[in-house]
Amino acid sequence: MKIKQFALNHFETNCYVLWDEESKQCVIVDPCAETTYEEAQVTQYIDEKGLRPKYILLTHAHVDHIAGLPQMCERYGLPVTMHADGKKLLRQAEAYGAVMGFMVESMEGLPVNEVGEDDELEVGKETIICHCVPGHCPGSMAYVVPSAEVVLTGDALFRGSIGRTDLPGGDYNLLIEKIRTRLLTLPDDYEVLPGHGDISTIGEERRYNGFLI
Repeated sequence: MKIKQFALNHFETNCYVLWDEESKQCVIVDPCAETTYEEAQVTQYIDEKGLRPKYILLTHAHVDHIAGLPQMCERYGLPVTMHADGKKLLRQAEAYGAVMGFMVESMEGLPVNEVGEDDELEVGKETIICHCVPGHCPGSMAYVVPSAEVVLTGDALFRGSIGRTDLPGGDYNLLIEKIRTRLLTLPDDYEVLPGHGDISTIGEERRYNGFLI
């Protein structure tokens, strides 16, 4: 599995494109482009590589992670794939956007493909395993790619930190529990690809993350 990272919008949210080299099927994770220029960075990369989007995948539905979601769903004729518990946040995107400085379209009518714990998504010959890591917000997910030895953690786990839990639906104790039981059970050399900031590894976070030691 090949992976390309884009840091987009005024929150510098990480959007990822993952693809299977043989089939050219790909996944777009957290389409968060705030402008047409940012959107073009992602779509032109997909076009240049000759990729074929199969899933548009959310780690969670906070507005800084879904700012470009309607445009991506329309462009590629795909539903959004996410946990059912995040659908309320999806419906509230316009309201949250107004508060956080994002001009986003209504997402009320977007078709949703629901995923849950231990579901597997096939992308060509590659497999993505879904894990539920609520606590930052309802419906928060992490995605493990065994062949690449990576886990996309959204805003659950960052390098040296964890997601905030003071927003509606946040739960600090639940987040810590899910990080320990869903993420820190992975091998130490797995790379952590977070929703913001730099890449880390499971081993680094296990040893040095002050929230987890």
